[in-house]
Amino acid sequence: MTTDTQVTGRRAVKAVIPAAGLATRFLPATKAVPKELLPVVDRPVLQYIVEEAAAAGITDVLLVTGRGKTSMVDHFDRRPDVEARLEEKGDLERLHEVRRTSELADIYTCRQGEPLGLGHAVGTAASHVGGEAFAVLLGDEFVDEDSPLLPSMLDLQARTGGIVLAFMEVKPEETSRYGIAVVGESDLGEDVVTVRGLVEKPKPEEAPSNLAVLGRYVLPAAIFDAIRDTKPGSGGEIQLTDAMAALLEAGTPVHGIVYRGHRYDTGMPLGYLQAVVQLACKRDDLGTEFKQWLNEFVSGEGRAT
Repeated sequence: MTTDTQVTGRRAVKAVIPAAGLATRFLPATKAVPKELLPVVDRPVLQYIVEEAAAAGITDVLLVTGRGKTSMVDHFDRRPDVEARLEEKGDLERLHEVRRTSELADIYTCRQGEPLGLGHAVGTAASHVGGEAFAVLLGDEFVDEDSPLLPSMLDLQARTGGIVLAFMEVKPEETSRYGIAVVGESDLGEDVVTVRGLVEKPKPEEAPSNLAVLGRYVLPAAIFDAIRDTKPGSGGEIQLTDAMAALLEAGTPVHGIVYRGHRYDTGMPLGYLQAVVQLACKRDDLGTEFKQWLNEFVSGEGRAT
């Protein structure tokens, strides 16, 4: 396994978005529509994630897809027929939004033949990424655009050359739902910690901290060798956590950034609905009227229709 990961100075410009899962929690809606394209108000989840990457300077995005998910790529393609119709109507605002999706980044795709774990999904990106560091953004969560996370992760990885993770603080009783970090102090900046290890879903009394892993990673290219050497673990899948642990044991520096902004988790129906409501309330064109209706509905004064 290659362990020469401390190549510093080059900021990653490629991102990998694993999006091959079956999304069984959202069936039957996801039988024909990928979970990543479910709308949060009027933009699909995946667009929020690609926008997050583009805002951080990522110019190259690889979607790791599965069967029945070609529409994800279509979303970022041009639609001359739709654009022409909007131009005829003089709907320049929507025309701009439709065109913008194809201009966010260069979108590529590869196929994960079967769902063999996050590590396996990331491993399929090896030939596309090459020998450079890259970001991994999970396809069912994103952060507030007003409180970006990825730029600081990319900058830190360029300085250290190792692995950079993102964490959020959770309540002690919630640690059993997440991967929890074993951390030490760091002199690399505020909210930066040195990562000594990760514990998967520990009981509250056994948790080494209250820092839970977010779905954002910046990884050196050496992760691909580590993935190839990783045996199937939990659930018979190749786990990215196991590959990262192997690099950590081999001497790769691993740091984490504690994120203080808001994270939207659309991986489960409740989190998805919360994201829709929260972002609708923040919209200049919808927020005031929607919040008024929502207050009336919750208080029992409004109607469900």
